[in-house]
Amino acid sequence: MLLNKSKIIFSVLVVGAAAVLLFLLFGGQDEKLPALALDSFARCLTEKNIVMYGADWCPHCQNEKKAFGEAFQFISYVECPQDPKKCLDAGVNGYPTWIFSDGRKLEGEQGVEKLSRESGCLLETNN
Repeated sequence: MLLNKSKIIFSVLVVGAAAVLLFLLFGGQDEKLPALALDSFARCLTEKNIVMYGADWCPHCQNEKKAFGEAFQFISYVECPQDPKKCLDAGVNGYPTWIFSDGRKLEGEQGVEKLSRESGCLLETNN
């Protein structure tokens, strides 16, 4: 009986140590881009008259904002609950919606990589 308990405790410790090791190797890495790269990317989107339409309560909008970090301040953004006419006039059907100067719309959460591809704005990395 004591031998079985020892085996169980040992197995739990091994599995726990493996989980911690995997987290340290893979889970703890920060894949965020440098702030300056995001600043210039966000400014480029704004210079190309690309606008994000969203709502504060929208979790997908919050994810888009978090992806930009501090650089989101440079994004042209319309808070639809505060300016519903502007959003209706633009044909916004859901949040977030990115509208390009040529009328193209990207609806839903896009992420910075896709926005870079679609906009032609470079997303500089240190890789």
